[in-house]
Amino acid sequence: MSRLGDLGARLYRGEVGYDFIGKRKFWYALSILITITAIAGVAVRGLNMGIEFKGGAVFTIPSTSVSVSQAQEDTERASGHEAIVQQLGNGGMRIQVTELDTQQSDKVKTQLAKDLKVDEADINADLVGPSWGETIANKAWTGLGIFMILVVIYLAIAFEWRMAVAALIALIHDLTITVGVYALVGFEVTPGTVIGLLTILGYSLYDTVVVFDSLKEGSDRITKQSRWTYSEIANRSINSTLVRSINTTVVALLPVGGLLFIGGGFLGAGMLNDISLSLFVGLAAGAYSSIFIATPLVADLKERDPQIKALKKRVLAKRAAAAAKGESADGSGDEDGDGADGYDDAPDAVAPAGAVAGQRGRDGRGGGRPSGSGRRR
Repeated sequence: MSRLGDLGARLYRGEVGYDFIGKRKFWYALSILITITAIAGVAVRGLNMGIEFKGGAVFTIPSTSVSVSQAQEDTERASGHEAIVQQLGNGGMRIQVTELDTQQSDKVKTQLAKDLKVDEADINADLVGPSWGETIANKAWTGLGIFMILVVIYLAIAFEWRMAVAALIALIHDLTITVGVYALVGFEVTPGTVIGLLTILGYSLYDTVVVFDSLKEGSDRITKQSRWTYSEIANRSINSTLVRSINTTVVALLPVGGLLFIGGGFLGAGMLNDISLSLFVGLAAGAYSSIFIATPLVADLKERDPQIKALKKRVLAKRAAAAAKGESADGSGDEDGDGADGYDDAPDAVAPAGAVAGQRGRDGRGGGRPSGSGRRR
């Protein structure tokens, strides 16, 4: 078994683990800092909206010997507006100029043909109206709103309302970070960006739902035992799915990273940048939020429940009493001496991260039930 596979098995069994829930305040503070930075980036620098949203003209130039910088200078001089020039794979160029009408576009096209030394008939000019971009933006906001509502309804039915609220906060967190990165790096926001943003919502929820499912299974009949608190079970759920989350995220990031750094960086494919940056940032933020935001938030919300509060008091009181007697309260959880605490059939399913599995079977007992090696014939 590989080292990562062995670590995953040990995390799943609760032999090792990181205290995500116990250190949640640190991760909350870090997330708030990142979110504030993202919001400040949008407020200060703003988003570089593409021509599809602002309107203007797009000129596709055939292969030319003129450099990109020279073409940008010539275009800005001819149009009087800022121009964005991208090198195409066939040696041609794609030039975007905002706020041009049909008459201005024709004049710029004629001047570009002279400056870039190409035939005017070979230059393809496309005009984009700002109303089209506004329509796309409105549809994107509508789709996002519908998606959020459906997610909350589904998670509330499939799990519970606390998990739905936590997942919604994690989604908003991921979207805010992604939009903030676009503002800070100055990437152009195009319909491809909108597609990428809508796509990452599903990826962001994937890891969150996996952890929630493990938590739901582990916390079943939780109030019928007195060994573990809800937060400890939530911590175990994160640890037991941690390696799986890392594996799926890395596998998803590799091809997206190829699109971003190779396709967009070396090949100069602008549309790949628009989609791949939002996917890359969103995937990473989604994996982070499912571990450090969503599940700790569920634990915080759940700990406010009167039954869970009472459970926590019982667990802590029992451990304090056991510690006073010099005993361990982790091995049994059996309050009435009958070996039944509602978790006998699967004691490992609820052990918190860091629980020592070696305690099982030391005296013929494993969480209230004899282990396989301790059975008497």
